[in-house]
Amino acid sequence: MGIAEDRIKQYEKGNCEQDKVFYQAMEEVIYSIAPLLESDERYKQNSILDRLVVPDRIFKFKVVWMDDNQNIQVNTGYRVQFNNSLGPYKGGLRFHPSVNEGILKFLGFEQILKNALTGLPIGGGKGGSDFDPKGKSDFEVMKFCSAFMTELHKYIGPRIDIPAGDIGVGAREIGYLFGEYKKITSSYEGVLTGKPFMFGGSLMRPEATGYGTVYFTEKMLEIEGKESLEGKVCTVSGAGNVALHAIEKLQQIGAIPVSCTDSRGTIYDSRGVDLCLLKELKLEKRASLKEYVKAHPEAKYIPVEDYPEGAHAVWDIPCYAAFPCATQNELNDIDAQNLIVNGCISVSEGANMPSTPKAINDFLSHKICFAPAKAANSGGVAVSEFEMSQNASMSKWGFEEVDDKLKVIMQQVCTRVALTAKDYGVEGNYVDGANIAGFKRVADAMIAEGI
Repeated sequence: MGIAEDRIKQYEKGNCEQDKVFYQAMEEVIYSIAPLLESDERYKQNSILDRLVVPDRIFKFKVVWMDDNQNIQVNTGYRVQFNNSLGPYKGGLRFHPSVNEGILKFLGFEQILKNALTGLPIGGGKGGSDFDPKGKSDFEVMKFCSAFMTELHKYIGPRIDIPAGDIGVGAREIGYLFGEYKKITSSYEGVLTGKPFMFGGSLMRPEATGYGTVYFTEKMLEIEGKESLEGKVCTVSGAGNVALHAIEKLQQIGAIPVSCTDSRGTIYDSRGVDLCLLKELKLEKRASLKEYVKAHPEAKYIPVEDYPEGAHAVWDIPCYAAFPCATQNELNDIDAQNLIVNGCISVSEGANMPSTPKAINDFLSHKICFAPAKAANSGGVAVSEFEMSQNASMSKWGFEEVDDKLKVIMQQVCTRVALTAKDYGVEGNYVDGANIAGFKRVADAMIAEGI
């Protein structure tokens, strides 16, 4: 593979434990775009690959706040501004104990290509903190968000960098962050997306990633000549924002989503999951999914410890289509084999890089319709850009208008990926198609603007 192999070896030498997921994402992209790198000398002459895998800048800062017991707490905050060739940096903030620089580099790198695939004028970035909002009072979350924004505001702006939400950062956290930004700058501007509707948020932002993943899947199945999702059993992992709204959209189109998961276990309800109950448990009570079977004793709750090591119960449920919507590397090669044996014909990533490289290879080798995250879950950032547009014009779009625009964007992304794969001799491979299409758009802009 020439250039691709050389770069893989080069980056592997400098790879550290913290950068493992970043390296995993980078390796996938480099191998995918090898045909493009070899066929067009411009990319080598302009050192595009070397420039693209290094962030423009990384900010790391201390966040000091006081809890309800008047104890001083210290966390670490980050913002990775990766690439702004196509527009201002755009990407979420994640508040979770697992957050570190390597995780955010992986997420920011993926965000560059994901944002490029939408065709919208946005670059790629990511940020967050090792702060855990779980178990914290509203007041503690507010105090942390205020302290975090005291540092973050120095690096962001509506034409510079527009953060959004991610794991651990919902409308509550965005509201507190926006309030502190206004207090510090005295400026009412669209510097954050995912805001509550009452002060600048877009309708349908909470639903966007989950809905968009389903819209992408519908189009992919149509292009590949497969049966639609209507009446088909679907498995979904996760119980957060993406998973709940993927389940909601699947039910709306007549599919039968039968599962969801959290860190403790899996719910399997063969009749179709009770979405109202799930929302009550996870969004209102923040309770364990174990509570689900109290209301529906005919459903099964499978604790994590009760399943064979190395496999996950949710991916051993027979289904037509699978939607991993929890977290990175949640679906491994054992899970992939279970899905294949059980007749699954489509896998769509709602989370960021939830499938391991071995699992992806298994799906591709068995001709499973596989929708990679950077394409399938780009609906979230698409609606974030819609929010930016609404803020800039001081206007509001209705729910149906936003939903219609989202569906069109996701169908366009799917078609663009499929056609690119066909053009480069890998028809049906949506991984390579997405990587090549996203890379080409960013790389061409980098060449045009010089160094």
